[in-house]
Amino acid sequence: MRPEEATERPSALWVTGSGPHADIVISSRIRLARNLAGIPFPHVLSEEGAEDIVRRVQGAHQALQAEGRLKGYTFVRVDRLPPLDRQVLVEKHLISPQHAQEAKPTALLIDPEQTVSVMVNEEDHLRIQCLLPGLQLEKAWETANAVDDALEEKLDFAFGERLGYLTACPTNVGTGLRASVMLHLPALILTNQAARVGHAVIKLGLAVRGLYGEGTEALGNMFQVSNQVTLGQTEEEIIHDLRSVTEQLVGHETNARKLLMSENRSQIEDRVNRAYGILANARIMTSQEAMQLLSDLRLGVDLDLLRLPRKKTLNELMVVTRPAYLQRLAGGELEPLQRDIRRATMIRGSLRLVDPPPAGDAGGDQKAR
Repeated sequence: MRPEEATERPSALWVTGSGPHADIVISSRIRLARNLAGIPFPHVLSEEGAEDIVRRVQGAHQALQAEGRLKGYTFVRVDRLPPLDRQVLVEKHLISPQHAQEAKPTALLIDPEQTVSVMVNEEDHLRIQCLLPGLQLEKAWETANAVDDALEEKLDFAFGERLGYLTACPTNVGTGLRASVMLHLPALILTNQAARVGHAVIKLGLAVRGLYGEGTEALGNMFQVSNQVTLGQTEEEIIHDLRSVTEQLVGHETNARKLLMSENRSQIEDRVNRAYGILANARIMTSQEAMQLLSDLRLGVDLDLLRLPRKKTLNELMVVTRPAYLQRLAGGELEPLQRDIRRATMIRGSLRLVDPPPAGDAGGDQKAR
């Protein structure tokens, strides 16, 4: 993969709309925090020290490729990308907002499917991430762990017999593992159950965050749920606990959707079809409005109130209609109104061939999911 493809292509495996519980679980992510032994953490590292970390990781990548491993992985100098391209990587969930804003030398190692990304010089020297569609925490862990093992053969990671992997933030010490799922929970919002369920999740020791993780808002009824404890538990225990809570959340959202359809079907049909009507015809569309309407449209598809669009189309629109990606496609920066006009045009183009049935008439063999 060419380095430019990391910002040019909207498609990544996680946007396909496949995998277990894909109607509610958008994606599963495993992230491993690792640091090189004997070297200060990134926040106290000099520019020369940060450049040395980049060189070491690049050297490990080249050595592994020479052995026929990590085939197709591309090494990208994030610090040399334009600010717009960095933000595109954030919108695609390949790097974090913090990584995009870092002034010191930074890099990214990424696989051809844009499933695995290794951030270099974020909060830790390395952040190894695997992102898969649906509820696939175990598979994401297997993939991230294999990349971790390969890199650890070439790099000396900071590890203590008593504490485990040493990290910049004490909450990551131990396994260094953060497991998370991105969930679409519109029915819990519409039935006013989200706050109660969210508090229950937090009491279980998990964190609930917005679309892009810590410090971000829950756009389009999308929420990230992740573990908070990494010390004193094995990776398998962390993943098992998150899977268990996620399955409970899926159950709550499923029941809330059934409740809406049994008690408020007309209102839901109206909401879904209004969303389609606005998206298919609007000439100006803000980012926040687009995310909310796309959430309503997705709910309609999941409830069989609309034949189309496909989940993959909706997930891709979540990426390509974000501010940075819109401007990347336009070839440069746009004024806010220009972005809103271009966003509306792009959404209309995606829905142009979609001919949804009347509310309540899902059709039979022609459903496309």
